[in-house]
Amino acid sequence: MHKLRRHALLSALSAITVVTLVATGCSHDSSSTADKARAAAVETPEPAAAEEQLAVVSAPTDGATPTAVADGNAVDQGKAKKSTLKVASYDRKTGRAVIAAPPARDTEPTADPSPSKSAATEPGAGSEKEGSASERDAEAESDSGSAAEDSGSERGSASGSAPTSAPAAGSRPVAVGDVIASAPAPGAPDGLLAKVTDIVGTTKDGSGTTVQTEPAELNSVLGESKADGTVPVDPSTMDIDPLVQGVKVSWAKTGDLTFGPQGAKLPLGSLRIDVGAAVETAAGAPASAAASVHGFVQLAPEVAFSYDGSGAGTGAAPGGAFLGLTGDWASKWSLKGRAAGTTDGKPVRVPFAELHADPVIQVGPVPVVVNLDLVCYFQVDADGRVTVDVEQDLKGDFRVGGNFTWAKGWTGVSESDMTGEPLKATVTATGKVKAALGAEATIGLYGTVGVTADLAPYLRAEADATAEGSANGTGAAKGAWALYGGVDLTGTLNIQLSIFGTPIFQKRIPLGALQKEWLLTKGEVATA
Repeated sequence: MHKLRRHALLSALSAITVVTLVATGCSHDSSSTADKARAAAVETPEPAAAEEQLAVVSAPTDGATPTAVADGNAVDQGKAKKSTLKVASYDRKTGRAVIAAPPARDTEPTADPSPSKSAATEPGAGSEKEGSASERDAEAESDSGSAAEDSGSERGSASGSAPTSAPAAGSRPVAVGDVIASAPAPGAPDGLLAKVTDIVGTTKDGSGTTVQTEPAELNSVLGESKADGTVPVDPSTMDIDPLVQGVKVSWAKTGDLTFGPQGAKLPLGSLRIDVGAAVETAAGAPASAAASVHGFVQLAPEVAFSYDGSGAGTGAAPGGAFLGLTGDWASKWSLKGRAAGTTDGKPVRVPFAELHADPVIQVGPVPVVVNLDLVCYFQVDADGRVTVDVEQDLKGDFRVGGNFTWAKGWTGVSESDMTGEPLKATVTATGKVKAALGAEATIGLYGTVGVTADLAPYLRAEADATAEGSANGTGAAKGAWALYGGVDLTGTLNIQLSIFGTPIFQKRIPLGALQKEWLLTKGEVATA
């Protein structure tokens, strides 16, 4: 009997051993194998987990653009999440902001058990733990309208006196180290991308928290993600300031059409600026040679944005980035008369309209505020001798911006594909003239200038007459003339493009000049 029981026990132990060996892969060193497997998983993460692809779209225009907050002490630093917080006010000079927290629920707040979030205290407030950004946001809804900064509380904190009573643990909306990305807000018309460096105190009415901030960079909220896309600029959101008499502006967007002059229907998303202005006439020119410029510029601008966060999770710069302006261009304009010569060797430039917009593009959960300025102008470079009556119809597209890669650093991008045809061409006398109807664009992020580009489609006319005579005193002058179309594209990259988290370059980098020219028409000229 004892032998039978012993045999049964040994059989059971053998079965358990077999199951154990199968579960461990029959390894003689199961702990070592597990460690190697974990190390391999860390070294070769799944691509989707390491580099999330974020959508690039237009942000809501109904004022519901969310704020994004990156938890400064989270494991996945640099990965921002959508937040209910709002920037109630911001002082650019001091870097101080009021963050509006939603009203707390009628339940006891739960303190964050994690010791990683250090206490951020204000004078006389005592030590307290801060909850994670996601936990703080989950407590309620935003009410930024009631979060006005109390100046008395500010003065008390600055002088070292105790501010108003501190809120309960975990109820503050942000903590030291958090990074906030916000759409335009009071005091921050260009949007705000800032890191919280200190918790100053609570507003007197308890509706907001005053914090000290410093500028942050995009890799601190985009992390190791990727994003790439173009977003059209809504022409109806542009502020337009005509600079000369005779400027007319019209635009068209989806669902809300506006027509241009003479009933001309615009393509959706296009902005059209018509101008008619006198140009300084050359000295000694007859009244019949009065000079003028008439025509329009029509464009549909789009913001181009891309980001490759490879490597950004370790605090290094991202693997790539691009910021630029693209779009379709059309212009139809004429130059008449005998224009004045250059001024101090430089062409005469006359700005006729200034345009500004702050479109917000949504890159995943992060609102990225783009600052766009356009100055439309006409420019004349003439020797004061030739009289012209020329008109050109021009169409095409353009792409300008700054591109970053680890291999080359920041480089300029300047591309344009335009074609034109003459509608009218008359050139008399001997001389030359070059006239442009163009736009200078400046594009940046969160109030910093990143790219400046000057796109100048032009007309160039030249005439060369020679005189012939005879012994009887009769003679004639004859020669040839030609009319050319072309486009000049110049610009610079500015140091502020380091907002992506890329290395700072020490000087402005030229985009690289682009100059194309084509023959429109030519002919013979005869003068008395």
